[in-house]
Amino acid sequence: MNKLCVFCGSSPGTNNIYQRDAMKLGKLLADNHIELVYGGGSIGIMGVLADTVKEFGGKVTGVIPQFLYDKEVGHDGLDNLIIVETMHERKMKMAQLAEGFLALPGGIGTLEEIFEIFTWTQLRLMKNPVAFLNINGYFDLLFQFLAHTEKEGFIRNHTSQLLIKIESVDEVIEKMRSYEAPNDGLDLSKV
Repeated sequence: MNKLCVFCGSSPGTNNIYQRDAMKLGKLLADNHIELVYGGGSIGIMGVLADTVKEFGGKVTGVIPQFLYDKEVGHDGLDNLIIVETMHERKMKMAQLAEGFLALPGGIGTLEEIFEIFTWTQLRLMKNPVAFLNINGYFDLLFQFLAHTEKEGFIRNHTSQLLIKIESVDEVIEKMRSYEAPNDGLDLSKV
């Protein structure tokens, strides 16, 4: 895995641990020569992560729609900033560039982005690892909800097992690299 797409908040959050762990992740990516692909913002967790990767000599590609760039949230200090027209184009471009996908704490945009990739993985449209970095237990309730949807028969056990749950920044690379996509000949009529 040479390029990791990270979805995360354009806000800093209320607990310093989110920014601290974003910085740890940024250094980890730079130290391991893994290019960061992300939403191209200069604010919040997004900006902290990108700035840290750059600070430690790593490579960063951002993808941002023109309307967000125009609101002065685009990050002009990146190796590559791709400006697209729509949010849909943004997600597609990031999916094309990356070899793995990781969600850090964020809001509905972060969840929407990672769940679209998760859906593509469920449908076997892609075989890349999809993970959540559960900083400070941020995603615990989401994991409980996914277990509930499985219990209620709306997702299958094999679907929830496609998600990688990571509890520490130190585990990110190992868990992402050790992921093996299912080769189960999934019958999409039963998904």
